[in-house]
Amino acid sequence: MTQPRLLGGRYELDGVVGRGGMAEVYRARDIRLDRVVAIKTLRSDLARDHIFQARFRREAQSAASLNHPSIVAVYDTGEDTTDGTPVPYIVMEFVDGRTLRDLLRQDRRLLPERAIELVDGILRALDYSHRGGIVHRDIKPANVMITLAGDVKVMDFGIARAMADSAATMTQTAQVIGTAQYLSPEQARGERVDARSDIYSTGCVLYELLTGQPPFTGDSPVAIAYQHVREDPIPPSQIDPEIPQWADAIVLKAMAKDPAHRYQSAAEMRADIQRAMSGMPVDAAHTMAMTNNNYTGQQTRTLATPAGGPATQRTTAVPPYEYAPTQAGGRYERRRGSKTSGLAIAAWILIPLLVIGAFIGIGYAFLSSPGSNEAGGEVQIPAVAGQTLKGAKSALEAQGLKVKVVEEFNSDVEKGTVIATDPESGTKVAKNSEVTLQVSKGAPQVTVPRLVGLSIEEATSTLEANKLKAQVVTIVSSKEQGKVFQSKPAEGEKVDAESIVKIYVPKQQVTVPDVTGQTLADAKSALQAENLKVRTVRQPSADVPEGNVISQSPQAGAKLNPGMTITLVVSSGPPEEATPTEQPTDDPFPTDEPTEDTPTEDPPITEPPSDEFSN
Repeated sequence: MTQPRLLGGRYELDGVVGRGGMAEVYRARDIRLDRVVAIKTLRSDLARDHIFQARFRREAQSAASLNHPSIVAVYDTGEDTTDGTPVPYIVMEFVDGRTLRDLLRQDRRLLPERAIELVDGILRALDYSHRGGIVHRDIKPANVMITLAGDVKVMDFGIARAMADSAATMTQTAQVIGTAQYLSPEQARGERVDARSDIYSTGCVLYELLTGQPPFTGDSPVAIAYQHVREDPIPPSQIDPEIPQWADAIVLKAMAKDPAHRYQSAAEMRADIQRAMSGMPVDAAHTMAMTNNNYTGQQTRTLATPAGGPATQRTTAVPPYEYAPTQAGGRYERRRGSKTSGLAIAAWILIPLLVIGAFIGIGYAFLSSPGSNEAGGEVQIPAVAGQTLKGAKSALEAQGLKVKVVEEFNSDVEKGTVIATDPESGTKVAKNSEVTLQVSKGAPQVTVPRLVGLSIEEATSTLEANKLKAQVVTIVSSKEQGKVFQSKPAEGEKVDAESIVKIYVPKQQVTVPDVTGQTLADAKSALQAENLKVRTVRQPSADVPEGNVISQSPQAGAKLNPGMTITLVVSSGPPEEATPTEQPTDDPFPTDEPTEDTPTEDPPITEPPSDEFSN
């Protein structure tokens, strides 16, 4: 029986569940805490880089501080020695599911609504990590897990920093090619990055979820990186005309070359996605039109669909340029319309405008005359609930309204997002009226109460009374049974209301029962009922019937952790008795003296003991 490989004296490797250019991932069992974990071991060539090792440990420790439902938890780090080289490893939460990369390999393009729902989960994780000062640097489909329940979990926080700071280069391994497809322009140029780099990569992931292909492809990482720096992506709706315009706007704003033109935070991008999910106009279109920036600072323009498809126009479009596919791979390049067509278009635009202007002038003269309808100075308050404060203020001020901001705690509405207006949307008010924006301050903050020394029921009730939720974690310990000995977050820390507090209680040790003299079957049942494992060794015995237990180790009454092994010595029956044999004499000379044959005994035959293992 082959013994499983053991890391750090506690992690029993079960088998490889994933491989990449950078690492291998194993399913494993933590024998100390009796739980399934995932262990990522680094490639041996990367492990030989001592600078990488040090930075890897530091970044892994930073990632371990992240505690969020949308982030794969890091439990532990360590080193294993392979061929004399220390190989770092990370112990992580085992997620039963698959990656976005697995999903995309099935050649599946997602509905836009499902795509932004998944990206919303990515942004939840990034918003939390960015507020903690940790930039992921390697957002890509392979680093996003989808659980069996459909939830999103992002992994490998901080590891990309170790890769970026080590001796790894852009020409190294297929893993780097995969990463290059989601690289921000500032990463490609080797510049310092911030949270907006993760926003760009998230935009690339959304692009691929919508279209089924990454925004840029090439024969080498350098070729792909060049496109990230210099070229515009084909808008998603050009690839699939069924992709809505709001999806184009969100993707292209997230992928703006200049970080200042992107969403400035994960929370801002998430707010826009939630507006799209609610059927409301997205801020991306408004912002890009205001900056006259179609992703690279060029003028926004009409987007032509591929041949055979209906004409589609981006929400940020203005008409001075049209696009046509080139002969070199379907890219779109700007060309001016012909002189004749330009004059015709100008005529068709100017004539209606002159007519409309005449009517406006007549109407203005009528409304300005004495006795005219004074209701002309009224405006309707637009619906801005769910928008960011910045977007809501712009919408109200565009209607000639003054804005007053009142902040309040709200557990259901994201921080910085508008809850409601006063007066409510749809109300008609006079221009220059004041409208109050009720803006969420996020969930109210509460203090973690003292929980150490309480029973599980008492601790749970105390947390519920403080608008917190309990998660019980059992750990094998000699501390007082049934009592909380630690909480995370700790007593006195400020946390969001309705957040989870982990309470740690000792796992009960078991008392070894006395099974000597019992049959092996009965002894196994008694020990396994106490969550103990059994190992058997057979030995002959003249006193104990075959199949019964002669002795046990550890002895009865010992206190053990659940899952430990008891060795049972089991009788294989009495030893075989010796059979006497006659010994012939070879003496050729008879004697007168009588002789007596003395029987001799062969040594007793003893069966060698055999080891049997059973659980």
